[in-house]
Amino acid sequence: MENTVVRTKVKDLLKSKPGIDVLAKGWVRTKRGNKGVAFIALNDGSTINNIQLVVDKTRIGDDVLSKVTTGACIRVEGRLVESVGSGQAVEIQASAIEVYGECDPVRYPLQKKDTSFEYLRSVAHLRMRTNTFGAVLRIRNQMAFAIHEYFHSKGFVYLHTPLITESDCEGAGQMFQVTTLDIDKPLPRNKKGSVDYSKDFFGKQTSLTVSGQLEGELGATALGEIYTFGPTFRAENSNTPRHLAEFWMIEPEMAFYDISDNMDLAEDFIKHLVKYALEHCADDIQFLNDKYDPELVERLRGVADTEFVRLEYTDGIRILEEAVSSGVKFEYPVYWGVDLQSEHERYLVEKHFRRPVILTGYPKEIKAFYMKQDENGKTVRAMDVLFPKIGEIIGGSERESSLKKLEDRINELGMSRKNLEWYIDTRRFGSCPHSGFGLGFERLLLFVTGMQNIRDVIPFPRTPKNAEF
Repeated sequence: MENTVVRTKVKDLLKSKPGIDVLAKGWVRTKRGNKGVAFIALNDGSTINNIQLVVDKTRIGDDVLSKVTTGACIRVEGRLVESVGSGQAVEIQASAIEVYGECDPVRYPLQKKDTSFEYLRSVAHLRMRTNTFGAVLRIRNQMAFAIHEYFHSKGFVYLHTPLITESDCEGAGQMFQVTTLDIDKPLPRNKKGSVDYSKDFFGKQTSLTVSGQLEGELGATALGEIYTFGPTFRAENSNTPRHLAEFWMIEPEMAFYDISDNMDLAEDFIKHLVKYALEHCADDIQFLNDKYDPELVERLRGVADTEFVRLEYTDGIRILEEAVSSGVKFEYPVYWGVDLQSEHERYLVEKHFRRPVILTGYPKEIKAFYMKQDENGKTVRAMDVLFPKIGEIIGGSERESSLKKLEDRINELGMSRKNLEWYIDTRRFGSCPHSGFGLGFERLLLFVTGMQNIRDVIPFPRTPKNAEF
């Protein structure tokens, strides 16, 4: 079949005026027919919407049409005409069809009936062809672009931080180890009997990063304002709808920002992303709203148009304690010093204030070593941005700029300084006030798409006992 016209994507065909010859390529969503006419819904991934092909069976032989089944990949030439049916303005009257790839309708894992998300995760190599995951991944793409655009417009430098590191930013120790030592053979040992990592590829024990923050701080103290955007890894054995072993993080770090500046940036940033999604992903969001979450669009607009509450941790605890005394039941206890659970965060956002909350002034005992300590010695200038249905979506802080306080905190926690001297140098040589935060990309996508499980907003989820594809 010769190319008589240039291929046009489905999203552009649906906006085109009728009366032109067109060429479309894509995958068959459905085929139905009556008497001498077949109707084929074609989708090429460019939009949630299909374009209808009207096929005169006297023009396209049954030898071709019999191969046009759900999931098959085809090329179609025809005339773009006004649609007589409802649902679309135009359709294609097909004059020629070529089948690129057949699809056995019996064995094809994606049947027309609704399929559970759990089943679709087992065929993650094909689930992107469904309407739902096509919508989610187009939104993911748009959000990634919007993040880069936002920081670029503000003069931030995009800093690439290492994926392989010897430092543990969070001090939690739940890291994936990286090694080239042959674990099927006896491992080299030092005089103490421990594994001798000097014989390993990097000459020391290394792991996959849990955060680019510490390296990001180095960038901020040289370039002013930077952001990282890349994969991070946590070896937590957490089989929950909110945890992944491999996920993406956005982490801006800014010299000369205090905690208030940090909160201002976080609020502006997240509102920008939500507004961008509403404007540029309208069809996909509306589809997800109509199919799964009828309050999705309203919830997104509510965040975009609302001033966030700024609340001290101590006041948040008081509100939660009053709720408990009024009969509200939480699974986890509430008291000053506790690390709030998602149920507590969502109560503050969804029930008490009914809008996003930025919680600040956390007890230092439940926060990381690098956070700036308040004068009272009990709390730190941390901040968490809490969202409806999600709980914490952003976590950040003003960083401790005092060399003595930072060293004292590292010693207090019994952390090894051996791997942190380079980081401590930023407080020795030209220390400056600085702040930053981290946004889990998949947490953002959960909010924007209304999906319930974090495994359904990343193409190939990595979770305990699962590294398929």
